[in-house]
Amino acid sequence: MPIPRDARLLRMFFGEDDRADGKPLYEVLVLLARERALAGATVLRGPMGFGHASHLHTAKILRLSQDLPVVVEIVDADDKIRAYLDAASPLLGSALVTIERVEVIRYGSRSE
Repeated sequence: MPIPRDARLLRMFFGEDDRADGKPLYEVLVLLARERALAGATVLRGPMGFGHASHLHTAKILRLSQDLPVVVEIVDADDKIRAYLDAASPLLGSALVTIERVEVIRYGSRSE
């Protein structure tokens, strides 16, 4: 199913140690997106960051951190993103969640 040209980008920011049902939160969120037939999801792991508590998380060798920043990104139609977010919200804890308008230029392979 194609994504509309006028779509939404959902970003969820949290730490890699965050869990839902005993599993990594990013894994649960991606599987939920797949179950709901969203266009796709990407997990990005950051080498450094801080959140609302201003505690610095870094991957530097001398300052190993086990709770590096993670971002899950999903692009799809507005209604699908908002329905997904309604289901995902109870899992998110102290995550930062943003939605922005995006223009989809291409989605799929060359043969489509």
